[in-house]
Amino acid sequence: MASIPTLHALLIDELKDLFHAENQLVKALPKMAKAAANPGLKAGFTGHLAETRGHVARLATALKILGLPPKGKPCHAMLGLVEEGGEAIAMKGPAAVRDAALIGAAQRVEHYEMAGYGTARAFAQALGETEVANLIQATLDEEGATNRKLTEIAGLVNADALAVGGQILVSQKSKK
Repeated sequence: MASIPTLHALLIDELKDLFHAENQLVKALPKMAKAAANPGLKAGFTGHLAETRGHVARLATALKILGLPPKGKPCHAMLGLVEEGGEAIAMKGPAAVRDAALIGAAQRVEHYEMAGYGTARAFAQALGETEVANLIQATLDEEGATNRKLTEIAGLVNADALAVGGQILVSQKSKK
């Protein structure tokens, strides 16, 4: 287990974790966009990819401000979340149901990121690292907006998924 003797060291650890996490998403989001059938969801994933590249750049800037190279450390949580996203991508069945699974996977990612960025921002504020805190806040705001957009899209996708399920139920009842 690594030794983290100060809040400053903990902030750096958190930023490196987020840096790796965001880089994992840069790789995963194009796959999620390709798998999405709903045009709004596909566009949402594509748009968030551009934002995510900006998140990586902000984290690199924050690390530079703190006198460090832009380098991450393995984020095991994001690796697991990306793996779950891969399961949603590989899911067989109606497109609307797969899209609902993709949204669930994406929202789990967003919630993880919001928790990480909120924590890092609090550390930066406590340390008087205002410029770093402001960079983190900008990303936190975008992550929150993405989560809200996913919730909006989920309303449409879930209705489509329910309709598919309803059609299956109707066809099964008619066979009885």
